[in-house]
Amino acid sequence: MDKPAQSQDYLRRCLELARRGLGAVSPNPMVGCVIVRDGKIVGEGFHRKFGGAHAEIEALRHAGVRADGADLYVNLEPCSHYGKTPPCVDAIIRAGIKRVFVAMKDPNPIVAGKGIRKLRQIGIEVHVGLLSKEAARFNEKFVWYMKTGKPYVALKVAQTLDGYVADSKGRSRWITSINSRKEAHRLRREYDAVLVGAGTVHKDNPQLTVRHVKGNNPVRIVLDGHLRCDPRARVFAVSKARTVVLTSSRALRKQPARASALARQGVEVYGIGEDATISVPQILKVIGRLNISSLLVEGGPTTAGMFLAAGEVQRVYLFLAGKILGGGLKSFPLGSPRPILRPIKIKTIALQQLGSDLLLEGRFQP
Repeated sequence: MDKPAQSQDYLRRCLELARRGLGAVSPNPMVGCVIVRDGKIVGEGFHRKFGGAHAEIEALRHAGVRADGADLYVNLEPCSHYGKTPPCVDAIIRAGIKRVFVAMKDPNPIVAGKGIRKLRQIGIEVHVGLLSKEAARFNEKFVWYMKTGKPYVALKVAQTLDGYVADSKGRSRWITSINSRKEAHRLRREYDAVLVGAGTVHKDNPQLTVRHVKGNNPVRIVLDGHLRCDPRARVFAVSKARTVVLTSSRALRKQPARASALARQGVEVYGIGEDATISVPQILKVIGRLNISSLLVEGGPTTAGMFLAAGEVQRVYLFLAGKILGGGLKSFPLGSPRPILRPIKIKTIALQQLGSDLLLEGRFQP
């Protein structure tokens, strides 16, 4: 049997391969697979795009007849059900795989140990749990969505050293450098959807697409409780990307013409809650039902403060420009400011320099 260190190396290779599917496979997880025979890798594969072949199938095709009697390594439990593709466990069995090493069980209740159980029932030796924490962190958006039914939420903010996202006249172009803006577009391609409030649409007229870098456009979500956004705004050009408006039931009754105009353009309009002040739990519940597993909240300050106050943010990307304004729009307005002994805490997990700016990446602590 392979030594634990060797098995870890093969599973880390699975994660390296899986990362190549970043931004293309969601709401599926990123998965990589390695097939080893007589101490040598004879097949590799990864899940390339949603609806396409799974990692195990690609690796088995690569290995061909060399898969017979070999070991298979994969960072997530092989599926045992018919979805967009046939069950991977059936292909593993047909190929004559001798042993399977799985970093972690699939949290998807449709799978949830069934793939492992089927392999063992057929007589294949299965080892589970090596590198499990690393594998869970790697697919944390997928794991969060499967366990909660809500999208994994990240908050992106670009601000000055003294904490302003715009000057006293509301102007924010450009607080950060082109390096930071490129990184912000790279982040967009990693999330299923990007969300802004109606104020951002009115003021900035953003496209919310992926530019500067290559990648798929996220679903664009506009939070507009009063349904006042102009249907001619650039974000509602659905030829660019799928677009969703979340408003209130009251606004739909008061603004039927505007709702119809948006719908005719192909924009999806949902009335959630009665009042214009839509709660964050309601928002996330609806977004989760739209099969969106990760959400990047880009603004503006009111929207950011609302998600923060609700305790519904898992990660933050804080772009910090080496500038001081001395006044303007604050980054995180909270309805009830926190005392020094009970702040919202952030654990820094990465810090990098982007030209003249800094990017702090952190997780929110309970």
